[in-house]
Amino acid sequence: MSTQTVIWISIGIYILFIAIVAILSRRKSGNIAEFTVGKRNAGAWMSAFSYGTAYFSAVMFIGYAGKSGWGYGGWAILIGIGNAVFGSLIAWLVLAKRTREITRRLKIKSMPQFFAARFESEKMKLFAVAVIFIFLLPYSASVYKGLTSVCSVLLQVDETVCMIVIALASAAMVILGGYSAILKADFIQGIVMLVGVITLIFAIMRCEQVNGFANGMQALTESTEALNLNGTAFAGLIATILMTSFGTWGLPQMIHKYYGIRDDKEVRRGTIISTVFAFVVSGGGYFIGSFSHLFFNDLSEIPGSGAGNPDYLVPNMLLSSGLSNILIAVVLVLLIAASVSTLSSITITASSMLTMDFIRPRLLKKMITGGDMLITKGLCLLFVVLSYIIANSNTLILDMMSYSWGIISGSFLAPYMISLYSKKINRFGAWCGMIGGFVVALPPVVCKLFSIGVELPALGKVYDLGPHFACAAMALSFLFCFVGTVLAKKIAPKSAEGNDKFYSKDYVVE
Repeated sequence: MSTQTVIWISIGIYILFIAIVAILSRRKSGNIAEFTVGKRNAGAWMSAFSYGTAYFSAVMFIGYAGKSGWGYGGWAILIGIGNAVFGSLIAWLVLAKRTREITRRLKIKSMPQFFAARFESEKMKLFAVAVIFIFLLPYSASVYKGLTSVCSVLLQVDETVCMIVIALASAAMVILGGYSAILKADFIQGIVMLVGVITLIFAIMRCEQVNGFANGMQALTESTEALNLNGTAFAGLIATILMTSFGTWGLPQMIHKYYGIRDDKEVRRGTIISTVFAFVVSGGGYFIGSFSHLFFNDLSEIPGSGAGNPDYLVPNMLLSSGLSNILIAVVLVLLIAASVSTLSSITITASSMLTMDFIRPRLLKKMITGGDMLITKGLCLLFVVLSYIIANSNTLILDMMSYSWGIISGSFLAPYMISLYSKKINRFGAWCGMIGGFVVALPPVVCKLFSIGVELPALGKVYDLGPHFACAAMALSFLFCFVGTVLAKKIAPKSAEGNDKFYSKDYVVE
């Protein structure tokens, strides 16, 4: 049986599985609350796998693993370890329990609602809605580009066709099933990702270019030393580790995974499961990408239309490694599963939030029963179409993701995280953190759109420094929050008022 036949059969089985899960879950999404957070009774395995599959997609496997492996060699593996330790373990320890308790007690279904409840500000809620919806689009587009590059190489199918198929699969999952379908699908897709990554590691180790673990590690060490990395390169590496790890702390589609966990016991179990999942999947992905110099001496050697583009490194590594037909099919299904789950989480978060927090309360207050569900599903389709349009730009996968994560987490990580534990931050302080973080993270996007020639001494083109600006935005926003809180008492007394009931366990929204 030919490679193409095996791949298409595998994809067909996967699509059939997704369709069955979505259709069976349709009855369990009868209203907007169930469509977005289910019945808040998710167990540890489903919650942890849903978190992991939303975290890691073709963006990581293809875009980040390829470009980071090429740029940093063996040091790229630290990114995967950082994702497991900071992006999963510590994130769950710090955020999961408190987020679950507060959002359940106050019936919060989105990050903008969290800010509105904590700071008693409708304007803040609207600001959060606008920033999240607009800047989740580049992230969604980066997932399309990552998956399209590998499909076009392995399937020899036009990239436009690949994008359309991926968009339709993602839209069907969300529109038919909602949160319940995503949870169930993510659990199975998580298993596929674990098995696929482990299998792929063994396969890469055995291929001719690597020639076994011992020889491969020696060659990796030598190729990494040959890169002769300087301080600028290590600054980029550290920025990438911090952005891809701590950036998840402020992303609404990631925080959303904590809302539906059943109880604190499941939170503790989920913390362990999520960490192990991240260590295997992310650590394995970057480990594979770090061997890119054993396959190519120069980016110009990448075959076909991918020549010179690091987004095509990993797909062509897989193609040239002599994998069996079955393994290639497993790899492709692994990447599709990872990407569709991420796309589904992003789409449902952005679209349901726009309906619940802007359209319904502002534009259609007398909406008929079930109308919000129809609007949300329509927005899901619109979000998919807009993502597809942006994905057709010439921006690299890593750049699009860093722009998105930098602006969203730069705006919301500090006020969200501080609000979970402290009564001291006030409305003015939160505004300072949000606006300040947004402004600090914005230059790479502006330079990419209007002035690609702008550079920073010793660091390079500004449009290529998304991770650096993202880290600066996340760090400085904490400072802005605290400085703004102090200033509020002098220049904005009304915005300095507290909101003690937000933290009272006796205060429950019926």
